Amino acid sequence: MSLGDEHGHGDSARADDELYAGGGQTRTRLPERSTDPYGGARRGPRSSSRSLITVVAVVVLLVAAIAFANRGGGGSSSADSGGHGNDPKASATAPTGKRPVTTKTGGIPSGFGHDEQGVQSAAANYAVTLGSTGMFKKDSRHAIVDLLYTPQAAARLQGPMDQAYSPGFLDKMGLNADGEAPAGKTFVSRVVPVGTTVQQYSADSAKVAVWYVGLIGMSGETSTDPVTSSWKTWTFDLRWTRDDWKIVSDAQQNGPAPVPGDDKAATSDEIRKAIEEYGGFTYAR
Repeated sequence: MSLGDEHGHGDSARADDELYAGGGQTRTRLPERSTDPYGGARRGPRSSSRSLITVVAVVVLLVAAIAFANRGGGGSSSADSGGHGNDPKASATAPTGKRPVTTKTGGIPSGFGHDEQGVQSAAANYAVTLGSTGMFKKDSRHAIVDLLYTPQAAARLQGPMDQAYSPGFLDKMGLNADGEAPAGKTFVSRVVPVGTTVQQYSADSAKVAVWYVGLIGMSGETSTDPVTSSWKTWTFDLRWTRDDWKIVSDAQQNGPAPVPGDDKAATSDEIRKAIEEYGGFTYAR
């Protein structure tokens, strides 16, 4: 966990904070009296390891600096307001009904269709991979970058990414220099796509935005960095290369985030069991 901003990569855009109010009133949630399952701290805004994407923000900025020349246009990562003709806006998130790919390379979905549906499926699955715990380990990170990015982009990114995922950075995340969690604790880093939209498309290149919720933190009875969620939009510039879609560059921005609910936070053990028991999906548009 592109994280990835991350769990990933790209130039992280700053999003203005939004205040949600209804009927002229706002809600104030008071702290619960029960003991916090993570040793006492119900977190507000995170500091050094604030969220999946905050973690990856370091890498994202580096990637943007290296690959900015390959980016097309300077538009934001919001979907094109014009859409396609007179189609209703709902069509931007309507599923196609097509089956996802059935092939994998190095455990990662591959062989996406050479069309808009295929490039959206690729972007969603790439976000999941770049937001995984594999990005925090050098060997698996190198393999992921080589597989998902164009050869030119991968060659430029490996060094800066190694610097970003430094031993000091990993230590702040509660990991050792090899990206491993301490005994008795489980490091969580996941990206869960909510939807995708095509902002630009041609037979050779495309720009796709992925709206997702990210999870990051350390699950453990003595953890001071509980697993939290954040909402982000990850925008990928992709190119049709070697019979598949490959990333040229990517960027992230905050939101859109829904109003937080009143769900009771799970215990450390519940989070650990959920991470171990619930596997991920192969995402299709």
